[in-house]
Amino acid sequence: MSWKLFEESAPELARFGYEKLNRKIAYLATIKQDGSPRLHPVTPFIENGMLFIFTEPSSPKISDLRRDGRYTLHCSVGGGGPLGEFLVSGEALVISDPDIRQQAEHTAASPVVLESYVLFEFQVNQVLLVEYDEDMKRVIRRWSSGKVK
Repeated sequence: MSWKLFEESAPELARFGYEKLNRKIAYLATIKQDGSPRLHPVTPFIENGMLFIFTEPSSPKISDLRRDGRYTLHCSVGGGGPLGEFLVSGEALVISDPDIRQQAEHTAASPVVLESYVLFEFQVNQVLLVEYDEDMKRVIRRWSSGKVK
């Protein structure tokens, strides 16, 4: 499902995720052809209910995601925003719609995004949120298929 549908289903988790992921360094896990994991630093951004990344055309994550769209995206624990971790998993889709791409380029507003870059939208299937209460005890929440646990 799109970020927008996730946000409608679990607004508090989506707010936390937005604070941890939007325009911040995160780590994208993809699956290599041999089935082993591969990790990539990325800067995702969220706009109009969609979770995006642009990637340079020679990046190995492109072939990984085109072959097998499954991904996991994890924020840094610190790095600004609330204290905690946010992990999202789902399927990545290549965006070729010129209107969506133009909007994403405008939103990214980055001089490093070139016309040759590939745009991916990340669908949201599962979320894991680890935050800390006032006593620094871990509080873990999970979301999947529209249910918060």
